[in-house]
Amino acid sequence: MTESNFHAYRTHHCAALNAADAGSAVRLSGWLHRKRDHGGVLFVDLRDHYGITQLVVASGSPHLAVLDGLRLESVVTIDGEVVARDAAAVNPNLATGGIEVRVRGVTVQSAAAELPMPVAADTDYPEDVRLKYRFLDLRRERLHRNIMLRSGVIASLRQRMTAQGFTEFQTPILTASSPEGARDFLVPSRMHPGKFYALPQAPQMFKQLLMVAGFDRYFQIAPCFRDEDARADRSPGEFYQLDFEMSFVTQEDVFDAIEPVLAGVFREFAGWAKETPWAVTEGRFPRIPYAESLLKYGNDKPDLRNPLVIADVSAHFRTSGFGLFGKIVGGGGVVRAIPAPGTADRSRKFFDDMNEWARSEGHAGLGYVTRKGGEFGGPIAKNHGEAGMLALYDALGLGPDDGCFFAAGKELPAARLAGFARTRVGEQLGLVEQGAYRFCWIVDFPMFEADEETGKIDFSHNPFSMPQGEMAALEQMNPLDILAFQYDIVCNGIELSSGAIRNHRPEIMYKAFEIAGYTKEQVDRDFAGMINAFKYGAPPHGGSAPGVDRIVMLLADEPNIREVVLFPMNQKAEDLMMNAPSVVTEKQLRELSIALKLPPKAG
Repeated sequence: MTESNFHAYRTHHCAALNAADAGSAVRLSGWLHRKRDHGGVLFVDLRDHYGITQLVVASGSPHLAVLDGLRLESVVTIDGEVVARDAAAVNPNLATGGIEVRVRGVTVQSAAAELPMPVAADTDYPEDVRLKYRFLDLRRERLHRNIMLRSGVIASLRQRMTAQGFTEFQTPILTASSPEGARDFLVPSRMHPGKFYALPQAPQMFKQLLMVAGFDRYFQIAPCFRDEDARADRSPGEFYQLDFEMSFVTQEDVFDAIEPVLAGVFREFAGWAKETPWAVTEGRFPRIPYAESLLKYGNDKPDLRNPLVIADVSAHFRTSGFGLFGKIVGGGGVVRAIPAPGTADRSRKFFDDMNEWARSEGHAGLGYVTRKGGEFGGPIAKNHGEAGMLALYDALGLGPDDGCFFAAGKELPAARLAGFARTRVGEQLGLVEQGAYRFCWIVDFPMFEADEETGKIDFSHNPFSMPQGEMAALEQMNPLDILAFQYDIVCNGIELSSGAIRNHRPEIMYKAFEIAGYTKEQVDRDFAGMINAFKYGAPPHGGSAPGVDRIVMLLADEPNIREVVLFPMNQKAEDLMMNAPSVVTEKQLRELSIALKLPPKAG
């Protein structure tokens, strides 16, 4: 093929050529990635979506001045000849590292202005610049790779869900506001002045109605919208989840359906941009009751890569010589122990620093005991006594060179502090397993909780969950003792989703809401679509919705979810690239029958 018969822009992409193509005439198009002048010979890295090809322009070539004069990130089309590199010049880290293209012709497609941020260097850059020029940020290798990972994960999820017998449906984006959950994003209706749609926080009601409609297994990669603050593992405004629902299933049926999907995706992409593929939980994911998780791990999102297990040692201090702990336990509080194995070689400063860290986080402090060669140290050990310490260490399974930290106080604050301390001790001592994805289910969540100040009973999690024991439990048990068929799936300490077996029987739903202070009329008004549908025959059903963004964040080993989202907002929920949110015109407001009443400006 002659150059006159070539495609207008390329015969190959920039990762396609190798030594077998030596001598061939080719046409490439892409961005100028790097340039290096070696004694009058110009070497240029040309980059496209697929990879990089090195161009070479000899001294005296009429094309040297053109390429040398262009800024990096200019877009060009190159005609040239493939040349095999000398053995010493081969780049084994590049797919095209065995060749280069000798330039015979250059067409400038688009000259780049001076760059506000580098593309070739994958260095840290201010977030506001990265977000404003996200189209440049996305050209950088790491971020480009992350977005391709995201695309691959979504494609794999779809294929695996279909193979499990699920069918993909699309639920509405414009819907009704919900009185439960986070703040809605509201959309004014032009045709119905004074009324508003809401963007869905999740397709919760619609997917349940699909089950009522007789569709057996539903899923979608669902966009969700919540007006809430940003966190490292949560985008402000919008996110995507693998939403699914199933009919005629128990809790274990749900687990059995989704475990192979998640484990399969994680195994498929466990080696993405990593030297060695990470290990993934084998077999059934552990099932951990909520109360057990709070006790052993200090939270309901345990990182099972950390081998440390918290223990309740309150009974050991009821009659202890260590008066502070005795007083706490006597007043209804608890003492939780966090092992610190193999710390005989650690100085006293390690333990004191942990105590100072706890105080800096707003806690009263973190007690500790040191032990070296069987000898106990520290005020707690001194006052608790040798016999008492030996009994406590025997109960904990600790040895002669293991230390121990203690969190004491009211149960929930003590559990939280113990959980934070477990994480910090595991990291400080290098105990956390590296290169692994460790899954678990948290089950048996409480159905209700009481407000600490008012004592008012309210739903603990999803109000549409089926209580364990159904109507009998609601009628006969203390509401705070009722458990729900609710569950979270957790990986490496990150919650991927919440789910539940749904409450599909109207009489049970009315009773559950009654306990939480709702009248029948309120339920009929606020949840009309669902409660009315259930009156016409609803199957037992359940599901969940693992977060796509968080799945990709884990697989990419990124600390922040913005690194795996195409066009994220900043922490103030602003799109710096598109200048959103923005002011609208008076004409637009009049069409929507809206008048603004803005808060007074500060200062």
